[in-house]
Amino acid sequence: MFKHQHPYLPFIPDGTEKLIVGTLPPPRFTTGDLKPDDVDFCYGSRDGQLWEIINRIFDLNLVFENTEEAKQQRINFLKTNKIGVCDMVDCAYRDKIDASDLGIQNAELRPIISILKSHQSIKTLLFTGGNSKNGPEYFFRKHLKNYPEIKLKKISDEVPRIHQFQIHNRIIKTVSLTAPSGAANRAVGSMTLYKKLKSENPDINTLDFRVMQYAPYFKE
Repeated sequence: MFKHQHPYLPFIPDGTEKLIVGTLPPPRFTTGDLKPDDVDFCYGSRDGQLWEIINRIFDLNLVFENTEEAKQQRINFLKTNKIGVCDMVDCAYRDKIDASDLGIQNAELRPIISILKSHQSIKTLLFTGGNSKNGPEYFFRKHLKNYPEIKLKKISDEVPRIHQFQIHNRIIKTVSLTAPSGAANRAVGSMTLYKKLKSENPDINTLDFRVMQYAPYFKE
C-alpha cells in the first residue's frame, strides 16, 4: 500500500484572509517524479486547473513549468492577495497510486480548526470540491465532529454551496467550489447553469465556467 504523504506544509502568509482547502496533490508530488510542466508548489499539477483559473481571473501571465520562477510567481500572488493554502489531508494510504480522492484510505487530517484559531485574520475557506466522499468539504465536516460546539450553518444550497461557522465571536465562511480537475468536468456539464450558458454561447467550456464561478470569491 502506498503512503501518500502531503509534500507541502500549509502556506499561510501573515494577514491571510482566504484559505484554499483541498485534499492532496497527485502522488508524484510525494515521490518527487514531477513532469516538466508541473510546478513544485501547492496545486502545481499540470493536470489541475486551479492556477489556470487564477491566471485568467487576475490576468497574471503565469508560467507553467518546473522552475523556481513559476513557484515564486505563485508565492508572490498569494502573499499580495492575502490568500493561503492548507489542504485537509496530511497523510493517507492508497491501494492504487493515482490522484483519485475516492482512493484515499485512512486519512490523517490536518488540525484545521486549531490552524484557524492561530490565524485570526482568516475569514473564508475556499474548498476546491464539495461534500462528496473524500472531498475537502467532506473531510472538513469529519474534522468538525471533534468540535461539537462548532455548527456548520447553510447559507446557500446552490453551487457553489456556502456555509458559515463561528469560532468564539468570529464568523468564518466556507465556499465549496466545483473541483478544478478534469474528473469534475462531467459534473459541470450536467449543471443547469452551464447548460444554459452553453446554449447561449456554444464556445464556452468547463474552464470558462469555473473562471466565472471562482472569480467573485477570489476577488471579494
